[in-house]
This record gives sequence, structure tokens and C-alpha cells, in this order.
Amino acid sequence: MGNGKKAAITTNGVMTKRVNRLAVDHPQPPPKSGRGFTVWGQSRRLWKAPFCFRRGLGVATTLFILHSSLCTTQAQQLSPSARVSLITYGPGNEDISSSFGHTEIRIQDPVMGLDRNYSYGGFDYDADYFILKFLRGTLPYHISAHNLYQVLYYYQQTNRSVREQTLNFSLRQKQRLYDLLEENYRPENRLYSYRFYYDNCATRPRDRLMQATSDSLLFQNVLDSTKTFRQWMNDYLGEKPWERFGMNLALGAPADERAGAWRAMYLPNNLHDQLARALIRQPNGQTIAAVSDESPLFIQADIAKKTPPIVLFPEFVFAVLGLLVGWLTVQQYRRQQAGQASGLVWLDRLLFGFVGLCGWLLFLLWVATDHGVTAWNSTLLWLMPLHLPLIFWATNKRATPVRKRQYFGVTALLIIVGAVLSRVPGGADTILALTLLIRCVAQFGPMPSRQLVRQQTSESLRKSL
Repeated sequence: MGNGKKAAITTNGVMTKRVNRLAVDHPQPPPKSGRGFTVWGQSRRLWKAPFCFRRGLGVATTLFILHSSLCTTQAQQLSPSARVSLITYGPGNEDISSSFGHTEIRIQDPVMGLDRNYSYGGFDYDADYFILKFLRGTLPYHISAHNLYQVLYYYQQTNRSVREQTLNFSLRQKQRLYDLLEENYRPENRLYSYRFYYDNCATRPRDRLMQATSDSLLFQNVLDSTKTFRQWMNDYLGEKPWERFGMNLALGAPADERAGAWRAMYLPNNLHDQLARALIRQPNGQTIAAVSDESPLFIQADIAKKTPPIVLFPEFVFAVLGLLVGWLTVQQYRRQQAGQASGLVWLDRLLFGFVGLCGWLLFLLWVATDHGVTAWNSTLLWLMPLHLPLIFWATNKRATPVRKRQYFGVTALLIIVGAVLSRVPGGADTILALTLLIRCVAQFGPMPSRQLVRQQTSESLRKSL
């Protein structure tokens, strides 16, 4: 739910160009003055100045630094005109990271000349071993700060809604929120470990709001508390069939827990909806609405969504594969009935070898990553990693019929159990599992025809005579 930062300010699904500071040329040094000392000259000439002058210059420099520090501290105090709000960006279709939307916190103070958005969706594309860290779930994300209007045009161009909820915080709560964000924005505090369901660009702003209000922010649980993490996620992946299929294959049992209203706020739209009905408890015990005003900064145009052609859906692709494998299996059956060699060892090795490779990837996502949602994946029952290399052990020339039938019999049982336990929507996994099951059943061979039995019996009698 957030994109990275490549030497640039970055928000969900967008990388804005670097905002270059004004290049102020260093003044040209004036002609050298007497006694070898010049204010604008190179530092190596400073030692030529009289000692008392150098000491006075050092004191003046120290006083200037202290004064600047005091001014900076004072500048961090928000005025009564300060305004804090939550910015919610709608889902996009650019890539998978933009599919779920994005959340930022905006701090404005016209007296200070401050207008800054804080985003927890940044990561560094130039990080060492970027792909490996991304797959393992160890890629550090960070908080970034920028002006809203640096990114607003991008969301307009990509037709993604932008909504602003002005928060009904007291000045003390606004200051507390600003201090928390600024403390988090310090270089040593910017990085955090991203977790898709538990710690992301929406949950972090939610938690900062709770901290700023000392837990007096009361959410009213307006969301469906019976939906699981997986179900909430799939609501946003309807137009991305392959991404939906792949992500659901990779998710394990933790994704099927009920999220509840609190944890469902890992999605920006859910956080927006919860905050719209939230209350703030005041010191006197009374409650007020948490949102004093909501305004759309950009309304998404009502454009017909592009649905991928059916031939690009995984269900169609695996259905075609299943029909092809079924046809080849029927031909194999007929040849076996006629007492001929089947010749489909290559097909079994290709299918189950590929399935085994996919199984190893899912297994590594479970044991070798920090995602937290890929453990106890029932898909591994039918995408069993040990198919690679066991399929070669079960189909080599020295494999006995008993070994072959044992291997495919156990595989068939695991496929059935895995298909029953599957939580992958759409049916593509079921079609693929049935395709594998066809090949398992085919290994047990057909009953020989009566004509073949008579022929074999006659040949046996002839040899015995």
C-alpha cells in the first residue's frame, strides 16, 4: 500500500520528482584586506587574524548557533490556527502496490507557513539486495514528508480520489501529533518493518492519532467485523486476476482470521470510514465528533473499468490446460488397453516438477520470510514441494509399479484434502488440482479388455505347450 523512494519523495503508487533546493552561489571573495585576514577568504587564512578577534568571532558564532536553536524550537510550536487532517487516496490500477489506496497525515499552520504531509509508504529502490529483501519481507519502509500539491496532480491524472478529513483535535492534541510525526521523521527513527496486514501506511497513521489523543479517540466499529483479512484484501483485487490468484496461493492460515473493525483498518478506505464515525472524549467526559469537516480534493471520474479478456484469467488458462491433459490421458488409456506403451512420463515430470517448484517457493515464504501471514498454508498439500525431485524417483526406468502407485496414491489423497481446505477464490486452484488428480488416477492403468485377456491367455498356453 505504499511505493518506494528513489532519491525522491514517494507516496502510494507515485514517485514525485526531487524537490531541489534553490542553488545559491557562494559569493565571490572580495579583495584581500590587510594583515592577511579576509571574511570571505579560504579558511586556511583565518589563523592570520589577531587572537582576540578570533576569540570574539568564536563567541559570536556560538551565540548565533544558540539563538538559531532557540528560534527553531519556537518555530515548532503550532499556533491556534493550526489544522490537522487525514488524507485518503483511493485505490489505483497502476500496479499491485496502488490497489489498496494510501493514507497520509497533513499538518497545516498558516502562521508558521507550514503545510506538510507525512507518509509511511516509502521504501528505497536502490537498497542492497532489493528483490531479496522485498520477497523475504525484510525491506525497510520509512516515513517521508512532502507538500500535498507535489503529488495531487499525479492522483488526478491516474483518476484516484483524494479525500481530506479535518480532525477535531484540541491545540494540545495537534501539537502532540506534530511532535510525534517530527520525532518519527528524524533520520534515526524513519525506518520500520512493514507488515501487510499489521503494520503499514494506514495502521501507522491510525496509531499516531491514538497516541496524540491519549486513547481518547473512540472508534464506533462501523465495519463488518466478521470478514477475514483475506476477504478484505480480495475486495480490491477483482480487476487483477493473476495478482489475486498468486497472493491467495501464498497466504496461509493467519489470513483467514477475522480482522475485526480495529485490524480491518489496515486498508486506507476502512480507516477513513471508521474515522468518519469516530468520537473524541473530552476532559469533562463529553464526546464530540472526531471529524469536524470532510472535503473531496479530487473526485474520481466515473469511467468504465477495464476488465481483462477472459483468456487472460487463470481459470481459463488452467481450464485449457486441464482439457489438454485430459485428452492426452484418454489417449494414454486407449493405448494401455491395447497393450501399448503410454509414453507420457514427460508430461508427469513436467506437471509435477513445476508444481514442486511452486511448492518450494511457498514453503520458503513460510519458513524463510518475515511476512507473518504465509505460515500454515494448506495449499502446500497439493503444491507439495517434495514433488521435486520425487516425481523423477517415481517415474524412472527402475521404478517398480508398486513404488509408482504408492507415490501417486498418496499424492492423490493430498490433492483432495488440499482442495477441500483451499481458501483461494475463483476456482483456478481447484481446476489445477483436478488436472493433477487426473494424472494420478491414470497411473493405476485401465482394466485390460476381454479380447486382450483372451489373446494373452492363448499366447501363454501356446508357450506352455
